[in-house]
Amino acid sequence: MLAYLGRRKGLRFSTATWRFVRGVSGVAETTAKERVDTIVIGAGVVGLAVARELSLRGREVLILDAASSFGTVTSSRNSEVVHAGIYYPPNSLKAKFCVRGRELLYRYCSEYEIPYKKIGKLIVATGSSEIPKLDLLMHLGTLNGVSCLRMLEGFDAMRMEPQLRCVKALLSPESGILDTHSFMLSLVGEAENNHTTFSYNTVVLNGRVEEKKMHLFVAETGLCEAEAQLELIPSLVVNSAGLGAQALAKRFQGLHHRFVPSSHYARGCYFTLSGTKSAPFNKLVYPIPEEGGLGVHVTLDLNGLVKFGPDVEWIEGTDDQSSFLNKFDYRVKIHRAEKFYPEIRKYYPDLKDGSLEPGYSGIRPKLSGPKQPPTDFVIRERRLMEFQVLLISLASNHLV
Repeated sequence: MLAYLGRRKGLRFSTATWRFVRGVSGVAETTAKERVDTIVIGAGVVGLAVARELSLRGREVLILDAASSFGTVTSSRNSEVVHAGIYYPPNSLKAKFCVRGRELLYRYCSEYEIPYKKIGKLIVATGSSEIPKLDLLMHLGTLNGVSCLRMLEGFDAMRMEPQLRCVKALLSPESGILDTHSFMLSLVGEAENNHTTFSYNTVVLNGRVEEKKMHLFVAETGLCEAEAQLELIPSLVVNSAGLGAQALAKRFQGLHHRFVPSSHYARGCYFTLSGTKSAPFNKLVYPIPEEGGLGVHVTLDLNGLVKFGPDVEWIEGTDDQSSFLNKFDYRVKIHRAEKFYPEIRKYYPDLKDGSLEPGYSGIRPKLSGPKQPPTDFVIRERRLMEFQVLLISLASNHLV
């Protein structure tokens, strides 16, 4: 809430006026201005981790989120899988961040007693035509520094998982699962202990770069989004607005659009397995990746619930104003299971009719859209990195 921003000790705001003078356009001509040290936009898992790290390094952090709590969008709509770093092009940012991030994540979970299990993953080839693709994944994972990868013949994999059917499989012992909500709760607590201030129901409308300073215009979610209620001038700003990050960056005057990656989004649905006394698998089971995703795969949560998904449904017609907050219907309709059964039965032939129940869905940002060749992957990644570094370093003489 905006009214909360000045209450915490240490946030030394200047005297603010909440009286707005409207011009002929209906937009406030005078808006309260406040100078702050560091702003993190978005209280998803990335924003929380960034806020925690910056606060540990002595920054005075204010984290803004348009929702009423933390982690309400992508961070709470995922498979809760800790990936090993197999799928990404060698030397790419995603490969480096995934491998290093996985190590740090497991270490953090152990230190702060976050529930997790390193249960391992099998990527399976269900036909001989898929074996070359599996060999490529083994090669990529090895180049990326993923340890303990092992290629298995089909009978060895099926000995591990009797319900599985495949001709060959790649075993990744480093893959695992974790409790994402407990992880985010821990990050929130760590950040708050280091004097991070949270302001929920606060939307960043737009911004501008002025004399090497970022000016952010914010309002209370759902009330006055047509005009800013407060102008915040931070020394450091991090845009971790998730699905809305690119759209928000395009509304920053003075930030060249060449720094903003193109926007592509895909919705994925999950179904849960019912009617079984015990889980058919002990490990994660993934098919060969498909366009836009990793295929309809098997994941387990820490309570033993078996989930299948996600599928890939490209979202068309998103506009630059989209915040994704309460805009999309996340309900999973039962008829979508019709496409799940044949995909799952390629590696789990004993799946019974009627055993899939609607679970949940989520939306993912993608580096490329449907049918778009990934030939400019390195260029897009470089632009993504430039975009992130620019936003982090704006109005700051050095990176923290």
